[in-house]
Amino acid sequence: MFESLSAVKRPSWRLRFVLAVVSLAVGSVVVSVWRMVEMPLRSYRAPLPALNASQLELAARLANHVRYLSETIGERNIPHPGSLQKTVEYLHTQLAAQGYTVTEQAYSIDGHKVSNLEAQLTGAARGEGAIVAGAHYDSADGTAGADDNASGVAALLELARILREAKLQRTVRFAFFVNEEPPYFQTSAMGSLVYARALHDERTPIAAMISLETLGFYSDVPGSQNYPAILSLFYPSRGNFIGFVANTESRDLVRRAVRTFREAGQFPSEGVAASSALPGIGWSDHWSFWQFGYPAVMVTDTAPFRNPYYHRSGDTLEKIDSGKAARVVDGLRAVITSLANR
Repeated sequence: MFESLSAVKRPSWRLRFVLAVVSLAVGSVVVSVWRMVEMPLRSYRAPLPALNASQLELAARLANHVRYLSETIGERNIPHPGSLQKTVEYLHTQLAAQGYTVTEQAYSIDGHKVSNLEAQLTGAARGEGAIVAGAHYDSADGTAGADDNASGVAALLELARILREAKLQRTVRFAFFVNEEPPYFQTSAMGSLVYARALHDERTPIAAMISLETLGFYSDVPGSQNYPAILSLFYPSRGNFIGFVANTESRDLVRRAVRTFREAGQFPSEGVAASSALPGIGWSDHWSFWQFGYPAVMVTDTAPFRNPYYHRSGDTLEKIDSGKAARVVDGLRAVITSLANR
């Protein structure tokens, strides 16, 4: 009798095998998700302190850049003749005023000459891999692109200015890319892909790339933040943070960037290192660097997952929160400095 009861309660070897397989599968998923979303330290959650004097000045400078790019020039792409050249001239003028020598990487597409621009801050250890900080300066068809991506260009210009006198070990290359937007996105005509391919062909060592993509739109409204797939289970519902986004191969880079940002600044931040197949993970110029094996991370306000004016005519200056963008730039200064002195 007792033997019969024991036999009834004991799972069969087939059931035990199935349970073991399921346990392993669930464990593997848990580990994968944990590695994707786990970031060092905690995001800033307290009320934002008042902007200090330097941040107020920085906010004004950022707003001026965005105003010139999105209003004085306006839509910036090949269908608007002269707009890309006017942008190039503005970038040249701003960088030269900071004491930089600007180099132009020109190429032709559809019978039009287009250009990437670069300004270098030479480090003490020239033989080590450089840091690339980049942003695309074109806008999508039908929009003046204040957030996408005049905000990123403005941040890059100000980072170049702020870091001009810094004594860094690694060289920092400030790169301004053309043709990130459709119909050139992730094609051979994409400016950042042309730039990254040239680095690869010249066997130029790159330690890290940071893509500045839409840095100016924030909201404290509950439900203002959306996510692809299951990420909403792990991240805030309010779009009041800056995001650090990378593929799984760049996990170490994104974790270091998030740690430094959180140590240096008082602004909410989130990070993810996910498969590039996940929507949004590769939606900017960092994608181009992944194609050649360079570690790269996108810094973003998450664009279409938050901003209802993304790629629309409503993407204008008054939607940009320059004060919050200034806090982000402050933190990014620390990130680039840390990476360059590693």
